Amino acid sequence: MTPPPEKIDKLIAGLSDWRGKTFAAVRRAILAADRQIVEEWKWMGSPVWSRDGMIAVANAHKGKVKLTFAHGAQLADPKKLFNDGLDGNARRSIDFFENDKVDAPGLKALVRAAIAYNQRDRKKSSTAKNRKKR
Repeated sequence: MTPPPEKIDKLIAGLSDWRGKTFAAVRRAILAADRQIVEEWKWMGSPVWSRDGMIAVANAHKGKVKLTFAHGAQLADPKKLFNDGLDGNARRSIDFFENDKVDAPGLKALVRAAIAYNQRDRKKSSTAKNRKKR
């Protein structure tokens, strides 16, 4: 069985146009945000990054690279990177189009905010479970 990071490498290598470079830049920024981020491969071919819960999933579409944050609606976005899914209650996305530059510092900040959200959410869930046991 091929490990997820190798599957992601193959996916990126198979994108011979601008999307491969963009996807690789997105991946580098995500992984640089925190050393404990885990790369996964889910939903029949989607790279997923997690730490204490899902952070984001990415997909290459015909004309864009889409990065969707699982709890994006709960995250502050001071650099206004989110440009899709703005009306949803949970997810927010960044659609990267040809000639778009990846704002690595801004993306790292969003990833770190997602990790903090996951950790707070996990702590709340753990506290609620402990109350039920009593």
